[in-house]
Amino acid sequence: MLKLPVPEAEYENVTLKPSEAQKQMVESLADRAERVRNRMVDSSVDNMLKITNDGRKLALDQRLMNDMLPDDENSKSSVCVEKAFEIWEETKDKRSAQLIFCDLSTPKGDGTFNVYEDIRDKLIAKGVPPEEIAFIHDANTETRKAELFGKVRSGQVRFLLGSTQKMGAGTNVQDRLIALHHLDVPWRPSDIEQQEGRILRQGNTNPKVKIFRYVTEGTFDAYSWQLIENKQKFIGQIMTSKSPVRSCEDIDEAALTYAEVKALATGNPYIKEKMDLDIQVSKLKLMKANHTSQKYRLEDNIAKNYPQQISALKERIAGMKADIATYNANKPADKDIFTMTVAGKTYDDRKEAGTAIIGICKEMKQANVAVPIGEYLGMKMNVTFDSFFRKFTLNMKGKLSHEVEIGSDPSGNITRIGNAMESMSKQLEDAIAKLANVEQQLETAKIEVEKPFPQEQELNDKLTRLAELNSLLDMDEKGEDAVDLDEDAPKPEQEKETAEQTETVAPAQETTTEAGHRSEDKAEISEKAEEADISETEDMENPTTKPETKEERPSLIARLNEKKAVVAAMDQKAPAVAKKKEEVIA
Repeated sequence: MLKLPVPEAEYENVTLKPSEAQKQMVESLADRAERVRNRMVDSSVDNMLKITNDGRKLALDQRLMNDMLPDDENSKSSVCVEKAFEIWEETKDKRSAQLIFCDLSTPKGDGTFNVYEDIRDKLIAKGVPPEEIAFIHDANTETRKAELFGKVRSGQVRFLLGSTQKMGAGTNVQDRLIALHHLDVPWRPSDIEQQEGRILRQGNTNPKVKIFRYVTEGTFDAYSWQLIENKQKFIGQIMTSKSPVRSCEDIDEAALTYAEVKALATGNPYIKEKMDLDIQVSKLKLMKANHTSQKYRLEDNIAKNYPQQISALKERIAGMKADIATYNANKPADKDIFTMTVAGKTYDDRKEAGTAIIGICKEMKQANVAVPIGEYLGMKMNVTFDSFFRKFTLNMKGKLSHEVEIGSDPSGNITRIGNAMESMSKQLEDAIAKLANVEQQLETAKIEVEKPFPQEQELNDKLTRLAELNSLLDMDEKGEDAVDLDEDAPKPEQEKETAEQTETVAPAQETTTEAGHRSEDKAEISEKAEEADISETEDMENPTTKPETKEERPSLIARLNEKKAVVAAMDQKAPAVAKKKEEVIA
């Protein structure tokens, strides 16, 4: 990767205390989130995205919510002006420039309050010449933009304010840049990269530069920066293939959840712990995923790869030993003696044998086809033309094949064939050493595959704590859901009626034990039931009959009381059943 010289960045996080108005308005965001969640407001009027954007505006400046609110001396714009003016004075001789990024509250030119004009007015009030302050939004053509960039590079403009969209890629003003200010938090890590890429750039004459990040306590700022960090880490894992995960959620502009808004607005201390735990759990999950992937690789190696390699090496060693034995048996004791058969003719001159081999190669008409040409030292010889690499190859075939490239020198070809035969001993030693190494790897893999993930307990503990925190942060939400689910539960009156029905049913079940004493009561109940059935049948057979009004028709409770009176009469005639009923109810 090409590493060009760029300035060294010195980061400074500027933490600001919120005003009382900001605190109260942050708390009101929780109420708005509550109304949105309970569907008490139409989504076109208010929703979580609007609440999130208002939270970001509130963290930037309270006057973005209501321009009649006072200017807080501890606001981001005020503190940024102090920092920027101090650097402006220190670098007057060098005429160094500064960039101020703010994606919210850009100048509209309609007279409404915006942070851009507020910063410009405060800088001018401190003594900065107006012509040294510029907005990127004023350069609305390519010509004006090029002219503005030239002024920044030359030091005529020393403060350039803009948004990521307008002052990101293509903004080449790095020559004199000494500081960069992040007034708000963008949603995407790429926006941060684009902003800081304007100053951390080759061609900047300053060896060290400053980058300021302004964070208002008790607002969405800290959490927004945390989200940016988490997104960047996840993207890094995807792009560098360090994680087996190959998908991710939408990482563009998004809204915070109800639980996040609630926790941030109420200053819940658990939100910070949750943010830290999210990072730690993500890291541990990545480590466990890598451990699992390695375990799967070891299992594959143990079951398939290592056994295959060992089998192939043993086969090669056996073949190599057999070919060495053949070579030693046919090798002449006198090195000057030479015998080779080529195309059925025996040659005792090395050069003539090499010339004969070259002649056969020239007469070959098919590529990639092995053509037998003769025998040498007990091994068969064949020649092949490799059409891809455009070369002739001679194979000495015993138990294994030993390749030699054929060149244009006859004597050189014979020498290469002899060297190939002599090198078999060295190849055998290498194969034996490799076999021992693979067998050792197999034994090591069998031990390593049994080892558990070393941070398993730590991950489980953090996951448990994270689940507890999520439960705590969502406690109100879940509690209300539980109430909503109970809407269909019996009301107190219904419970009373159900209990009375139980009183009616329980003694009726006990009547089977007292049949002799209650035969008359059964008849009475049957008679009343028949009368009720007849009444209901008449109602069904006469649908045109005007139904009774609510006042005329007996209520369910009245009818149950009537039945209760019948049961009480039955109890008087059967004291044992009454006593049993009281025990059951108790």
